[in-house]
Amino acid sequence: MRCDRIWANARLATLSPDQPGLGEIMDGLVASQDGKIVYAGAAADAPRFEAAETINCQGRWITPGLIDPHTHLIFGGDRAHEFELRLAGASYEEIARAGGGIVSTMKATRAATEHDLVASALPRLDTLIAEGLTTIEVKSGYGLSLEHELKSLRAARKLGQMRQVSVKTTFLGAHALPPEYGDNSDGYIDKVCGEMIPAVAAEGLADAVDAFCEGIGFTPEQTRRVFAAAKAHGLPVKLHAEQLSNLHGAALAAEYGALSADHLEHLDLAGVAAMAKAGVVATLLPGAYYFVRETKLPPIEALRAAGVPIALATDCNPGTSPLTSLLLTMNMGATLFRLTVDECLAGVTREAARALGLLAQTGTLEAGKRCDLAIWDIERPAELVYRMGFNPLHARVWSGL
Repeated sequence: MRCDRIWANARLATLSPDQPGLGEIMDGLVASQDGKIVYAGAAADAPRFEAAETINCQGRWITPGLIDPHTHLIFGGDRAHEFELRLAGASYEEIARAGGGIVSTMKATRAATEHDLVASALPRLDTLIAEGLTTIEVKSGYGLSLEHELKSLRAARKLGQMRQVSVKTTFLGAHALPPEYGDNSDGYIDKVCGEMIPAVAAEGLADAVDAFCEGIGFTPEQTRRVFAAAKAHGLPVKLHAEQLSNLHGAALAAEYGALSADHLEHLDLAGVAAMAKAGVVATLLPGAYYFVRETKLPPIEALRAAGVPIALATDCNPGTSPLTSLLLTMNMGATLFRLTVDECLAGVTREAARALGLLAQTGTLEAGKRCDLAIWDIERPAELVYRMGFNPLHARVWSGL
């Protein structure tokens, strides 16, 4: 059997749902052809391959390439000053209501060109790539007008042209109320639903639609309108839900068959049950939990008991999670949320892929999936979760290259 490339003498963590734990194989082999995996398993069971290139991994571990399923990577400026204010005692809500928060980033994003946004995002993306990232979701949401939301989405798509990485874009026009609308949040949602979503869909710039359902964001009723407009244009939905309060956004997300509901610190048992029934992924964001000094934990045990898939993400953004490390995200998921090693690794591979609707294409080491690999200088997978500030990546493979 012919193939382009073989990675031999490797230990595999396949993350296959058909195998227990991490799907560990001690003497493993991965083979690729035309950018896809044609075999991932025990070397003793492999077909006889004729490979153009064979790479001796010298006993290193191979996992699926890492996936970040929730980021706000495209933005102008920074919010270091607001960090100082929070250190002095100001709350996230107080800063937002005083004109800071998302609106302050909106002003910097509107002032930036598309080139500026790409240039400022590339170092953040490169840092993630250096830790084995092969797929990333990037949201808009800091333009808050049709012109600047489209600009942000184009910038996000351009990242995928400038780096060997898969970029999924999400339209987040319903992120905050722009100042020109005063208190007229319904009027702004009219614009999001009647003008922005149709334009984004017509240009094919988004793979999904998101909203911020929160007291300082938008109501469940307004979120419902956004979801209906997204569905009318053939776009899947996801939701920032239950971060600061419980508005039952997760249940609403489940009603619309959302890919994921994200944050979830204030999620209740009814929301957990709704997510489980609808197959909605719980995307947890420990960086934001840490950075804003949240004290209410997401209901991890309830999510486990209900069988809700759990993904992890950096939530990279300028205000509440300026985090560009999935390795540190896993450590935070373990130390802050008490997730297991297996849950953390699945959270940035298999379940992260599920949260983006990509599980058929990536997220595990299985034949037919894109050959996205991370090769590690470690003795056991737990090291990827255990260490802080240490990057053991040996090599990264995207689409077989």
